[in-house]
Amino acid sequence: MERILLRDRVLVIISLAVLSVLSWIYLAVLAMDMAEGDMSLMGQNMAAGSMVAMTATMNVWSLSTFFLMLIMWWVMMVGMMVPSAAPMILLFALVTRKQAEAENPGKRIAIFTATYLVVWGGFSVVATLAQWALTEAALLSPKMVASSQWLTIGLLAACAIYQLTPLKQACLGKCRSPLSFLMTNWHPGDLGAMKMGLSHGAYCLGCCWLLMALLFVGGVMNLFWVALIAVLVLAEKVLPHGNLLGKLGGLLMLGLAAYILPESLFV
Repeated sequence: MERILLRDRVLVIISLAVLSVLSWIYLAVLAMDMAEGDMSLMGQNMAAGSMVAMTATMNVWSLSTFFLMLIMWWVMMVGMMVPSAAPMILLFALVTRKQAEAENPGKRIAIFTATYLVVWGGFSVVATLAQWALTEAALLSPKMVASSQWLTIGLLAACAIYQLTPLKQACLGKCRSPLSFLMTNWHPGDLGAMKMGLSHGAYCLGCCWLLMALLFVGGVMNLFWVALIAVLVLAEKVLPHGNLLGKLGGLLMLGLAAYILPESLFV
C-alpha cells in the first residue's frame, strides 16, 4: 500500500509539473513573438512590426482574437495557479486512494483538477472581456500594459485593500488548510470530486482574482511580472506566515499607489 501511495504521489507530481511547464513554454513563445511584433498567435495579424501598426491592430478585435486571447489567459492561469494548488491536489489523491484501495483514483483526481481549472477558465473569460473593454477605451498599450496612471492606481489600491479584507483572509484560510477543506467539504464519488474541485476553485478565485488584475499593471505578457505574482500567490498559500506576507504585499501596493498619485494629479 505504501508503494502504491508513493507511485500515485509521483505520478500526480509529474503530471502537475508537466502541465505547468507546458503552460510556461506557451507563454514564453507568445512573449517572444510579441517582442518581435508578431501577435498572430493572439489573433492579431501584424503585417508590420511598427508601433503604429501594433496600436491600430490592437484596437480591432474579432471572434478569433477573443478566442485566442481567452486561451492565452487560461493557459496563464494554469501556469500560475497549478503550483499553489498542488498541495490540495496531492492530499486529495492520498485520501481518495486510501478510501478506495481497490479502485484507480486517477479518474477522480483528474476530475478534481479539471473542475478546479474550469473555475479559472471562467475567470479567463471575464479577464478577456475586461482586456477587450480596456483596449476599446484606449487604456492599454500595444504591450498590454495599462497606459493610464489612474487605471494603475485604481488596480493597485483595489488589490491592496482587498488583501486586508476578511473575505480575502477567509478564502486564503481555505487554501492554506487542505486537510481542513477536505474534512469539511468531502463528497464521495466522481460527482463529489467535481463538487470539491469547483468549491476549491471558488475559494482560490476569491483569494487571488484581484492579484491577477495586477497583470494589467506590469504587463500581461511581462513574464517576470507574471512570475512575481505567481510567487506571491504560492507564498501566501504554502509558507508558514503566508497570510502575513499577503497583507504586507497589500501595504506595499497601497504605498506604490500613493507614490504614483501626486504625479497623476498634475498630468
